Amino acid sequence: MPSRKTTIRAAAAALAAATGLGLTAAPAVAAQQTLPDGPALARQLVKKVGITNLNRHLIAFQRIADRNGGNRAAGSAGHVESAEYIATKLENAGFVVTRQEFPFIYDETEGQSATVDGTEVPIIRMSYSQDTPEGGATGPLVVVPVDATPGCEASDYDGLAAAGAVVLVSRGSCTFGQKALVAGEVDAAAVIVYNNGPGELNGTLGDVDPASAPAAGVTQEQGAALAAQAGASVTIDLQGFMEDRTTYNVLAETQTGRKNNVVVAGAHLDGVGSGPGINDNGTGSAALLETALQLGGSPKVNNTVRFAWWSAEEHGLVGSNYYVQNLDFEEQLNIALYLNFDMIGSPNAGYFIYDGDDSDGEGAGAGPYGSAQIEAAFENYFDATGQPTEGTDFNGRSDYSEFILNGIPAGGLFTGGDGVKSEEQVAKWGGVAGITFDPCYHTACDNLGNVDRVAFDRMADGVAWVLGSYAISTEDVNGVPPRAKRAATRAAAARAAVAEVQVDADHALR
Repeated sequence: MPSRKTTIRAAAAALAAATGLGLTAAPAVAAQQTLPDGPALARQLVKKVGITNLNRHLIAFQRIADRNGGNRAAGSAGHVESAEYIATKLENAGFVVTRQEFPFIYDETEGQSATVDGTEVPIIRMSYSQDTPEGGATGPLVVVPVDATPGCEASDYDGLAAAGAVVLVSRGSCTFGQKALVAGEVDAAAVIVYNNGPGELNGTLGDVDPASAPAAGVTQEQGAALAAQAGASVTIDLQGFMEDRTTYNVLAETQTGRKNNVVVAGAHLDGVGSGPGINDNGTGSAALLETALQLGGSPKVNNTVRFAWWSAEEHGLVGSNYYVQNLDFEEQLNIALYLNFDMIGSPNAGYFIYDGDDSDGEGAGAGPYGSAQIEAAFENYFDATGQPTEGTDFNGRSDYSEFILNGIPAGGLFTGGDGVKSEEQVAKWGGVAGITFDPCYHTACDNLGNVDRVAFDRMADGVAWVLGSYAISTEDVNGVPPRAKRAATRAAAARAAVAEVQVDADHALR
């Protein structure tokens, strides 16, 4: 069976061959140079936010990673240098900058392997997994039947000899952490979770719980092969390193605009320990930084704009959760909306907008009131520029999560991660079907060569447009009809009143 590195190289080669331009090839669909109706500020920002400066920031992140052990992980020197690169530029541009420090548990995989009846099977240790004994744990493979909540409840193991076994469960319904905890409750030696869709499974348990079974992920295809080997002898070895660390968010806000109606836009700055994290999430971080620099610290805006570069996202959304949870209710009320930008330059790019109204029906449900309006704002922009888009679910995997949980409307953009691009999506966007949107997701090859600059430029323009528009007015998100609509309503009412007077006058003359 091919190694994970071989699979990544093959996927990258397929993408390069299909495009003829390597990993930075443009999608087949070209955007038109038109813009929708909107504030002058939004138009100015789209014009000013360009790929030259965006790419310069990516180069900075790459060089910072190169001289700091090859990564920019939270709690590392690479993250600190990245954060100070951003903070210093924003201070020089006149923003009010805050470094919000917080504790977190750092996790790093040191070993991951499995054999089934002596044959090696590629697995990916889940972040914050408990370790197996040194040398691994050995037990029979027990396959948990798939139901509405696979592996989420102890009753799923009724009639199965789970104690001391390596259990195989499908992804879905509950968190990976819940599956690992339930597997631990039934005394399983370890749990292997297989994906319920194409692509690798890079999971995180979110919390450290000694009662959980050691946990790893495999692809859907590997899961199907394992399910046919029930009872086989499995040896699984998972080893990780954890320690308490501190890190910090970088927060920067304009000195102008209403402080009780704040537009917050965020992107996580930290990457995984295995690579420089240029697409994930240097792209989102760079787009926010360049938009902020072009906006300036004291723009003519009606609403304060607060930019956030979160840390420890790769360790369970810790930075954004900490930020929201440490706001009191009035401070949360001051936030009109949250915009999230996590991976917006994927090499096999899709053009995704967070599905605020759940119109795609993927199961996570709609966001708080205003989320549908945010989705529509992005859709209107891309429709006007001729760029086809799709919705993507609020699946809890990025920094919008805690905002939504506290009733704050959210939205944003995404070019795809470990999901697989379909033939239908290739017809709309170009690229290669049957491989992931980012073949280098969470690996060492997420470097400067792992970004589609055309997609990145287009998505950054979408960031600039919507943020610039909301800096002027958040009326639709706040439940107030836009001014143009209110004016039209008043004009219609006036015409109706005039018509009624005329009818009364005609009646009086008869």
